[in-house]
Amino acid sequence: MTLLLLLTILVLGELPGSYCTVTTVGDLSVLEGQSVTVPCHYNPQYISNVKYWCYGRMIDFCSSLARTDDPKSAPHSKGKVTIADDPTQHVFTVSMQDLTVGDSGWYWCGVELGGMWVSDSTTSLYINVVQGMSVVRNTVSADEGRSVTVQCLYSKNLRSSEKKWCRSGNWNSCIVTDSEGTFSSRNVFIHDDKNSMFTVTLTELEMRDSGWYWCGAGQQHVAVHVSVTPQATTLATASPVQNLKTTVRTSSVMSSNEPLSRPVWESPLMVCGVVLLGMALSLALWKLRKHCKKKQKPQRTNETNDNLTMCPWREGDYKNTSVIFLNTPAQQVQML
Repeated sequence: MTLLLLLTILVLGELPGSYCTVTTVGDLSVLEGQSVTVPCHYNPQYISNVKYWCYGRMIDFCSSLARTDDPKSAPHSKGKVTIADDPTQHVFTVSMQDLTVGDSGWYWCGVELGGMWVSDSTTSLYINVVQGMSVVRNTVSADEGRSVTVQCLYSKNLRSSEKKWCRSGNWNSCIVTDSEGTFSSRNVFIHDDKNSMFTVTLTELEMRDSGWYWCGAGQQHVAVHVSVTPQATTLATASPVQNLKTTVRTSSVMSSNEPLSRPVWESPLMVCGVVLLGMALSLALWKLRKHCKKKQKPQRTNETNDNLTMCPWREGDYKNTSVIFLNTPAQQVQML
């Protein structure tokens, strides 16, 4: 009976917490020397409850690192671990600065429900602090002719190491920073903040710049892919079409102002020439015909060598005509 009562008390004690479900992100990996911010979401009915952040494998034995009711944990306190609650969004966030490898482990987001028999609502995640390198984005892209920036992160133990930018597969292409942590050329600029990040800026990109690269610090490196996209060709292709339309329209206007081309025989000069030539021919024929009529009058002569001239222009004048030649001089030519 006693055992049953204890079980009932434990179950009832767990029920209130089940209504306040706390959620957060999954496990995280962070470079040594970097910072991390973790969001913890809770149900609206627990806006006024105290929220906390603790470290340990088990919630019952975890060490409290920050609480919303502790001024030392407030964001303005500039402590290594801070906590801030946002009731309007029903979320509290925890920030941890300058992490070390020893900070790796299990962490808990908790909402304090209070009471001896009431368990807090909590959720956990594992944060792994490692040494090495990472990038903010391992794939970047830009248009041809533009610029792109790569952010390379490194751990605390690599702060004094020289930083490199290389084309993957070609070790001779590596660019190394100087003692000031910088490198500058026409197309590549590198700047190291000497703390946790160096940036690589590529300018005036060409299509051949596409490919795999890597950020390097000491013996560590991480791959980055740079993608260069061709320039937009919409305006370039539209321009010739517009020019073509303009040319056609201009030709049409010009042709409307010019005289229409005509065949040679339709030229006014040619027509006048033909008419004048016809009139001249008609006049010549008329004069020739008049002359022939005068020649057709009867004539007598005593000379034997007189010639008989006939004009062929009137066919009826000579078709029924007979010509008789007599040998005696006294004979005359008679027209029958």
